[in-house]
Parts: sequence; C-alpha cells; structure tokens
Amino acid sequence: MSKESKDWLETAARLSYIKPEDIPEIDLYMDQVTTFMEAQLSATKRTPDDKIMTKTMINNYTKNKLLPPPLKKKYTKDHMYMLIFIYYFKNIMSIADIQKLIRPLTENFFGKKDKEEMPEQSCDLDKIYETVFHMEHDYYYKMKENIESSKEQAEHTFEEIEGEDGEFLRKFSYISLLCYDIYIRKQMIETMVDEMFGQEEENKKKK
Repeated sequence: MSKESKDWLETAARLSYIKPEDIPEIDLYMDQVTTFMEAQLSATKRTPDDKIMTKTMINNYTKNKLLPPPLKKKYTKDHMYMLIFIYYFKNIMSIADIQKLIRPLTENFFGKKDKEEMPEQSCDLDKIYETVFHMEHDYYYKMKENIESSKEQAEHTFEEIEGEDGEFLRKFSYISLLCYDIYIRKQMIETMVDEMFGQEEENKKKK
C-alpha cells in the first residue's frame, strides 16, 4: 500500500470512532451534546465550516422519531449512543431506512439500565454499542487488505500512459473501484432493510 493510502486509512481509523469509555456517564444538556460531538469528531470534517451535529439536527431527529425526546431537557448516555449511530448511518442510508433500523433499538433496548432486573439473555445499549465498536475496530484490518488490493489493481491500469494524464487516470480508476464497493454495499444495506421490514410495510398498507 502506498504511503498516501496508508495515511488516509490510518487517519480515518484513528479519528472516526468514539470509544465507549469516552461517552459521558452523566446526562447532558443540548449545548453539551453538540460540544462533545464536535470535540470527538471534528477531525473527520472535510472543511472547517462543516458541522458535526447541530441543535437543529438533533431536534429534527427527535421530531422524525429517530431519537427519543430528552428527559427534563437532558440527554442520557443512551441518547448519545443513538446519536452516534445516526451520525454514521446518515451518510449512507435514507432517513426512512434509518427510522426503520433505529426503532427496534429504541423500543427494545433504550433506557434498560437495571442489570439486576434484566434477563441474562437480554442486553442494553451499553453492550450493543461496545460490541459494534469493537467489531468495527477489528474490521479495520480486513478493510485495509481490501483497500490495498484495490489500490494495487488500479496502479496497473493505463500503464502505457505517462505523466500527469496517466497519474490522473490511475487515481480515477482507484476512486471508481472504491465507489463501486460503496455502491454494492449500499445496495446490500437497502435490500437487508427491505427484507427486515418489508412485511411490516405491507401490513401498514392493508390497514
């Protein structure tokens, strides 16, 4: 893998996650929520003017039933988990699909903090977020291999073309491969969401 690609990937891996232990245990007001998200994820912004999460965004998530309303104007640790999931999902998925995927989390796991009263086979958002975080962190190494393979494949295109034109076309090929990978995965996500919630939509239409 070229140093350029390696730097991109390592930077993304280092900056794109909020560790479970870094999420505040205390409830936060809206301003504290946006400040926390900005501090944790600001390095992932494309330009300095980009916003990670604003008050308007959070209010809209609540209005569209992606996020449970705050408790006495404060957001719990479970709210923070949900906001982080939404932050990543919204770059790939439609709001409608996020609503479908998030609703079971809200209905079945949000606010379940009393471990003593929970059945052994149950879990809460603490466990869900920590499990997903570690799974994604470990997946980095497999993703690195896949990106390295794509880079090597692209570097062997347009070898007969020299100079800036050749360099541009090889980078264009690399970007095209990465985009195709994202496109296929996005199609898979949409198909899975449709399969998971398709019957539910059919039942709504019949009513």
